[in-house]
Amino acid sequence: MASDSQRPNKAERTASAREQAQKMRVAQEAADKRKSLFIKLGVLVAVLAVVALVAGIILQNNSGKVADAGNAPKGGNAAGGITLTSDKTLADTSGITVDVTKAGTPPQGSTPPPPAPRDAKAAAKGDPVNLLIYVDVNCVHCADFEDKYADQIATWLAAGDVNVEYRNVAFLDRGSPTNYSSRGANALACVADAAPASYLPFSKALFAHYPQGEMNNKALAQLAKDNGADVASCIEKGDFRPFVKFTDEAARVDAIAGTPSIFVQGKEWNQTANPDFVAFVNEQIAANK
Repeated sequence: MASDSQRPNKAERTASAREQAQKMRVAQEAADKRKSLFIKLGVLVAVLAVVALVAGIILQNNSGKVADAGNAPKGGNAAGGITLTSDKTLADTSGITVDVTKAGTPPQGSTPPPPAPRDAKAAAKGDPVNLLIYVDVNCVHCADFEDKYADQIATWLAAGDVNVEYRNVAFLDRGSPTNYSSRGANALACVADAAPASYLPFSKALFAHYPQGEMNNKALAQLAKDNGADVASCIEKGDFRPFVKFTDEAARVDAIAGTPSIFVQGKEWNQTANPDFVAFVNEQIAANK
């Protein structure tokens, strides 16, 4: 049994209690400081999130402010298209300007749509067959079409069997937080203008990227560079966004209902009536020789 001499006296017990109380107070103060810090960090994160959201909204709004008039890229035309005359060359056009205010008025109500898009026509006998293709870089069906037929189209172009006009529209900007359709179409125009031989490889790579989602301008520029076109400045500045804006509006005026829309020799390809696109075009090529 412990002797009384081993038990703490009253003074010692008071000192110990005070020490314990001090430790508890220090621990509580530390816990309160940590809690306060976590609250402050939480508030800071929330503020930063709001700032990022506001910045994103501002960026999106600014990206939508595009001039009505601008230059067409090399190979571009007054209807908003970019025409390839071979797998490495574009139509010999330059100095063309477009203005969305002069695109016309889309059909309203009972007004019948035009029978074919502006400037869609059959090539003369003996000339390469004309293909006119409306696409949107954010369109899954366009990505499927390009996956199936991009190489065949390049083969026809290399053989001199066809001329191909791409009209890159932005129908799907309405569902994109970054106006990806417009930015992608601008990137295609930038490549056409600076490096015509890179247009088809870049276009193929751009549509092949569809399953991975939208790209920012830096990624678009890198993809263009990977395919032989150094157009980072053109992409970032949106040099051909007015041209894209015009192409998109002109397509609506011409009552293009969706993408892809393909016209062969001035007439729309009916996939139901002619499910084999390659065979159908080959028939037109043979008939036009």
